[in-house]
Amino acid sequence: MSNTESIKIYHNPACGTSRNTLGLIRNTGVEPTVIEYLQTPPSKAELIQMIQDADLSVRAAIRCNVDPYRDLNLEQEDWSDEQLIDFMLQYPILINRPFVVTSVGTRLCRPSEIVLDILPVAQQGVFTKEDGEQVVDENGQRIQ
Repeated sequence: MSNTESIKIYHNPACGTSRNTLGLIRNTGVEPTVIEYLQTPPSKAELIQMIQDADLSVRAAIRCNVDPYRDLNLEQEDWSDEQLIDFMLQYPILINRPFVVTSVGTRLCRPSEIVLDILPVAQQGVFTKEDGEQVVDENGQRIQ
């Protein structure tokens, strides 16, 4: 993937963090491939690859504050990674979001500004998150 090629975001438009991450990507002038993963979940191989590439454990890639997590008692430590992956594919709401894949790397972008670490192109100006927090200044530089 070259610098001008695809940036892929596994997106949930109902999630503020996901919307902010998408906004930060678009603030580079690049239009990413947007995959609304609740309607189009990744394949098992894609999900496993994203988790590995992001250097996460399977448990770290699971959303804990959703009904399937509680209903399936996923907090119990005796579930294998294979079983957890299968649950994530059966119930995509269990996949934490947003995952972003670029030529620089793959990250679970929580908080959204983590995406700045893997974008292959620079920010083009100010970016303010939905909550009013400015994370990129007028020079396109990350505010620490």
